[in-house]
Amino acid sequence: MYNINMAKRIITEADKDGKGFIHSLAIDAVIFGFHENQLKVLLLEYKSTGLFALPGGFIKDRENLNDAASSVVFRRTGLRNIYLEQFYTFGNYSRYDPAPMKAILKAKKTPAPASHWLLQRFITVGYYALVDFTKAIPTPDAISDSCKWYDLNELPALMQDHNLIIAKALETLRVSLDQKLTGFNLLSAEFTMGELQSVYETILGKKMLRAAFQRKMLSLGILELVAKKMTGKAHKAPYVYRFIKNNV
Repeated sequence: MYNINMAKRIITEADKDGKGFIHSLAIDAVIFGFHENQLKVLLLEYKSTGLFALPGGFIKDRENLNDAASSVVFRRTGLRNIYLEQFYTFGNYSRYDPAPMKAILKAKKTPAPASHWLLQRFITVGYYALVDFTKAIPTPDAISDSCKWYDLNELPALMQDHNLIIAKALETLRVSLDQKLTGFNLLSAEFTMGELQSVYETILGKKMLRAAFQRKMLSLGILELVAKKMTGKAHKAPYVYRFIKNNV
């Protein structure tokens, strides 16, 4: 279970050696949400430093990597049982820059000698998550001041290589869109074909022909018809679908 005191403890002078955590290895999570035909990304802001970053975390000595990643997403969104995939490992030496973390520690009035474990080089494992925007509760971590959604096309400059991490996550998302049903956690349980098409168009960054898209989705055998959406005009009411649980 997540312990807020532990989160605070890892940035204190007493734990400048990072006792209990795997050194030089971190997790960064690209958390996608879909809202009003826009793809959103959850970001942390360190207001006293002007720095923005992806939600991230560390791995305890006896913790599974995937469990640690799930915990990162849960702590920032309050959601469990979401789509989460490890997509890339970022380890170029050029990403090493202790200045941002030094500024964050300084802003929090935490002594940061050059030997502090958080100022050393880190390799990060990238995960992307797909969550229901309406159900997520953005929550900052112990060393950030805010946690908010940002439009994918209007992202601020992020610390280190976090903009690159987002770009790589989006690339992976686009490639596997059909096979992994990435709309599943971005939509409510029941949706119209138009709403599903909007998710695809937003992620792919291009328009799709309505008839062709509908034929394609129905041919995949992953949708089941629920009912017509009540709009007051029965002959024009769109059909409502949901994903077949055995196929997701």
